[in-house]
Amino acid sequence: MADVILLVGRILLLAMLYLFLLAAVRTGVGMVATGGARKRAKGLAVQVVEGPEEIRGVTLELSGPIVIGRSPDADLVIADDFVSSTHARIVPGDTDAVVEDLGSTNGTFVNGQPATRPLVVREGDMIELGTNRIKVVRA
Repeated sequence: MADVILLVGRILLLAMLYLFLLAAVRTGVGMVATGGARKRAKGLAVQVVEGPEEIRGVTLELSGPIVIGRSPDADLVIADDFVSSTHARIVPGDTDAVVEDLGSTNGTFVNGQPATRPLVVREGDMIELGTNRIKVVRA
């Protein structure tokens, strides 16, 4: 009787091993067919168009909220007297983002309009902080 139980146990263990190998091979074949890890849809990013030379052209992907300001703790540090320590925050959404002025002295502008309340921005919109211009682009 013990021999029958051991035989059934071995058969079940072998079946589970084959199922595991089948799942691993299917995953591997899927990755080879798609060229590696599955690509997600590209989100938004911000690119410094005008500003200090050392950050001009810098692009930050909006994978989470970013704070822009003069403070070293900011995600995007702009060494400019017209930018406050924590000047503005950009929070990404599904297809757009929201720009919020954080009580800056000189204000934040979106497409020339003052951001007196949180404003939605999309690809191509321009955010102005003092003499600096940041464009919303596709990552």
